[in-house]
Amino acid sequence: MHDALPYAGAPATGVLFDPELVRKYDRPGPRYTSYPTIDQFVEAYDARTHAATLRKRHTTRGPGANTRPLSLYVHIPFCEALCYFCDCNKVVTGDHGNGARYLDCLEGEFRLVAGLLAGGRCAGHVHLGGGTPTFLSAAELADLMRRLGQQFDLQPGEYAIEIDPRSVDDDKIAALGRLGFNRMSLGVQDFSPAVQQAVNRIQTGEETAQAIAAARRHGFVSINVDMIYGLPRQSPTGFNDSLDQLLAMKPDRIALYGYAHLPGQCAPQRHIHAADLPSADVTLEIMGLAIGRLAAAGYVYIGMNHFALPHDELAIAARHAGLQRSFHGYSTQPDSDLLGFGVSAISKIGATYSQNVQTLDQYQARVDRGELPVLRGIRLTADGLLRRAVIQSLLCYFEVSIESIEIAYLIKFREYFAGEWDKLVQLERDGVITLDTEWITVTPRGKLLVRAVAMVFDRYLSRGDPLPHQSTAP
Repeated sequence: MHDALPYAGAPATGVLFDPELVRKYDRPGPRYTSYPTIDQFVEAYDARTHAATLRKRHTTRGPGANTRPLSLYVHIPFCEALCYFCDCNKVVTGDHGNGARYLDCLEGEFRLVAGLLAGGRCAGHVHLGGGTPTFLSAAELADLMRRLGQQFDLQPGEYAIEIDPRSVDDDKIAALGRLGFNRMSLGVQDFSPAVQQAVNRIQTGEETAQAIAAARRHGFVSINVDMIYGLPRQSPTGFNDSLDQLLAMKPDRIALYGYAHLPGQCAPQRHIHAADLPSADVTLEIMGLAIGRLAAAGYVYIGMNHFALPHDELAIAARHAGLQRSFHGYSTQPDSDLLGFGVSAISKIGATYSQNVQTLDQYQARVDRGELPVLRGIRLTADGLLRRAVIQSLLCYFEVSIESIEIAYLIKFREYFAGEWDKLVQLERDGVITLDTEWITVTPRGKLLVRAVAMVFDRYLSRGDPLPHQSTAP
């Protein structure tokens, strides 16, 4: 048995960090914010197909037809500077006039989608992501919400926004609070000046602390901070200092991502010198250090990079089996239809996914012609729905009820997944999962590697498709 560092969380979410096991199973793979993953979307699912999906949006639950809950996502692609580690769809520009032009395009897409949408327009979950949504001025953000509210019935609920602490002050955060935003995510990655210089993101601890303090003053109920380990010039000592600063701010949630250096697929990463990257052993040491520090500070491991304080809704939902996995990561919202707006935005309607075109020029041209700016998508088969349910259960609950899946999908689990069973048996031998006739259960040692368990059920990977450009454990 390997030495393991204990995770001091609630029993239902306890984790053991086993370095040798992480080393064996840690490899790049999907974050499973969708299944199938985006790289499996096809252009045969186009704007016309998506329009038909919107017109037929409804589900039947008992007597009569009831509308599924609706969530809205708006992608703001603009950033003032290029962060070398980032693989998001973005437009680097100092011209803030781009914001006003983009709002006009977004309004056009709002109108197109709302005009086609069947089943009601009430939405109680809105998320602004990027890029940098706070590239827009406070007045432009207010204008954006006004235009969105003209086409959709915005109800009180969860209103989340990603911010760059360097692009906000107290007045701007106060304005966001007045618009109804109550959840905030801040990118930090590392507070070390040497690391920040290497990734071209200079951001002081004071800027971050001030943004968090302002958010709390102005009604934000949950604050998330993103950190990354494995960046150039990182060391255990330096990252420990960054954790000291971070934990003093007590964010409600922390997303701890492993950096995947793939300069062939992510052009900004070509600015990073491979010689500056920490070795695999040092990266693993930093990962273990971070998990131990977060445990000691009282954070609960939610899964797939995410930690939360026990009072946060994510931690509460994890204790009561109320999590969902979506394009926003983990969520406490019920399974809903998602409408994505803007460049590269993704929608999920029932058993379908779609993604918008990926450049500003294409997006503007499509909307100007009165066309939905959809590039590609997919309609799930019965097999896709089944595998999505298994993967969701693993990522959210660290277990799968074999009987529940058999009843819901009219299969015999062991027979249906006969091709996957040998891999599951190997995972059990290695202590990642336990198997019996009723349950697949991820062990405390295996929880940091739940992605590897989910990948067993990914039909596209099992047939030899290349691994998508995504992050590594935890």
